[in-house]
Amino acid sequence: MLWSKRLQILSFSAIVLVGTPLLAACTLTPVYSGRLAENANLELSFPPPTSRLDQVIYQELALRFGKSPTAPLATVQTSASSTTLVDTVTANPNKTYEVTVTATLTIEQNHDPKAKPLVLTRRATANYQTGAQILNDQSAYTEASERAAKSAAESLRLAILATLTR
Repeated sequence: MLWSKRLQILSFSAIVLVGTPLLAACTLTPVYSGRLAENANLELSFPPPTSRLDQVIYQELALRFGKSPTAPLATVQTSASSTTLVDTVTANPNKTYEVTVTATLTIEQNHDPKAKPLVLTRRATANYQTGAQILNDQSAYTEASERAAKSAAESLRLAILATLTR
């Protein structure tokens, strides 16, 4: 019985002594960052934005990928719609709405005219509340639509990385 206890302690100590340096040599890196995300082949060029939501998405993508006039042209078309979440009859003037931003990104390969353009569509939502003040209601809608556009841009970025790095 004494040998089995001593053997257990020795084997556990050996595993710890050998396993710790082996695990210390391992590193974990996110899939969509590091060298993959900083690859110069993923630079894009953007046309002038036609709306504020287009501008938000272009800024987010340019921040992540970089801009170059010789890179493939990436154009985005956005649309926003708002719906009420709960329809109740109460004395409370506040209502909760949800804005949905749909972004369609088209990347045209300028070095190969025969290649089909890459078309990606993503949708994101954000909630906001309205009350009795019109200016506050409009600001809440604008802020929520910009949050949704940033979420859609992040989803588009991940889709671009997943598609173009294959």
